[in-house]
Amino acid sequence: MTFATLMVSLQLGKANAVLLQVAGDLAERFQAGVIGVAACRPLGVVCREFPVPAPLFAADRKEIDRAIKAAEVEFRTALQGRTSRLEWRPRATVLPLADQLADEARAADLVVAGIDRKAPSFDPTRQVDTSDLVMQAGRPVLIVPASIAKASFDRVLVDWKDTAESRRAIVDALPFLARAAQVTVAEIVAKEELAEARTRLADVVGWLKHHGIEAQPVASAAAGTHAQSLNAIAHERKADLIVAGAYGHSRQREWVLGGVTSDLLIRAERCALLSR
Repeated sequence: MTFATLMVSLQLGKANAVLLQVAGDLAERFQAGVIGVAACRPLGVVCREFPVPAPLFAADRKEIDRAIKAAEVEFRTALQGRTSRLEWRPRATVLPLADQLADEARAADLVVAGIDRKAPSFDPTRQVDTSDLVMQAGRPVLIVPASIAKASFDRVLVDWKDTAESRRAIVDALPFLARAAQVTVAEIVAKEELAEARTRLADVVGWLKHHGIEAQPVASAAAGTHAQSLNAIAHERKADLIVAGAYGHSRQREWVLGGVTSDLLIRAERCALLSR
């Protein structure tokens, strides 16, 4: 149970220190290789319908070249000596960045992406839409908030629902669960469904035990929204990683996310491993 190759998505034009620290920690933990991807969309791609002076296009190309070189230096400096296998993939693309990174994800076991909800605005030429990435990658995506100081991944909380997405997520999370000091599997239901939830959790905990993982089941009556109840358990258990299935559907290429998935991305208080 391991991740042989990690793929980390760097954002051009900003520091990626927190993201690279987490990627380096994971590379050492799993003895994994790391692929660094720095994708961007040239100004000409996103401004096709608007008159833009030619000098701006030239300046944008120079800025892309400068930013890619700076990101590569940051990537190699941060991960030097932390993994025996590094690969750098700069990409200028006409595709939305989430589409490009989802295509690249075929080369990795785990995608690591940063998120900063305090950013003043979303820049589609430099920033990956993490919602789209999670729904399209076909790989587990580890979301790393820019605000965290450090993630040890020693206390993991699994948000269990009896769905295909949850089953996929807990399988994808096995390398984390096998190395965690504390694993909690929680199901949040209406009060009258607690008995059924305990039965389901007993099956999940038993399955994990066959993989050598000791886990604590928690069946909890919903108090407020599902997301609020989940965050309360996460605070109580001091979890620094939440594992969850990602829920959503496509509406003319716009992903409409379920409440918990959206909350984990919007609040971004701790790392989250999302699978679909």
